[in-house]
Amino acid sequence: MIMLLNECKIEMIRIFRNPYFVFWSLLMPIIFYFIFTKVVDTGVDDQELWNKHFLMSIAVFSVMGSAIMTLGIRVVQERSEGWTTWIKVTPLPSSSYFIAKMVGQSAVHVFSIIVIFIAGIILNGVSMTFVEWVSSAAWILIASFPFLALGVLVGTMKRVDTASGISNIIYLALAITGGLWMPMEILPKTIQLIGSWLPAYHYGNGAWGIIRGQFPEFKSIAILTVYLLLFMVLSIYIRRKQEAV
Repeated sequence: MIMLLNECKIEMIRIFRNPYFVFWSLLMPIIFYFIFTKVVDTGVDDQELWNKHFLMSIAVFSVMGSAIMTLGIRVVQERSEGWTTWIKVTPLPSSSYFIAKMVGQSAVHVFSIIVIFIAGIILNGVSMTFVEWVSSAAWILIASFPFLALGVLVGTMKRVDTASGISNIIYLALAITGGLWMPMEILPKTIQLIGSWLPAYHYGNGAWGIIRGQFPEFKSIAILTVYLLLFMVLSIYIRRKQEAV
């Protein structure tokens, strides 16, 4: 247990020292939030609600990107450097390596959510009840598990540059089709149809519902659960095939 906790601690320190994480998960989302709420005239009827809505979108965007790219690329890099091979000759079970990765990444997500929420308060004076703040943060954290599993799946790739390129494409495609950059209602019907069955939309939809006093839809919870199981099964299958070679 102590070894696992130490591994989690090391993982968090390494993430915070990664400039890639700072840019994609903190700096870029906050810049987007400033542009789309302060610079661009969106023409929305209720600016206060839009500021809350887009704050949730950006927090989801940040955590999703961190889960897919920061986690996935780092796993590929460590395997290429022989780190995972070294882990196998220690008393630490191989499963604890991934547990530590996901726990450490989740702890960093808590920090990201807090920073982005503070940015919303400072930039736009976003005001919500204590329950809404906590509930939306809890949803964004817990519902990120499918994307952590997707990050582990990305981590099964053999080359860092391949993992980096594919994870970026997946990340941006999910953000666009999930309505995280602009409301789903104004997107083309085809993208709306595709996005309605992808995890990013349902991830954001749960947070959007909470700030409107609603509980996340059962459909969103079900679809996210299915994707979590799918990514986990694929990751386990691919890793076993790789280890068998």
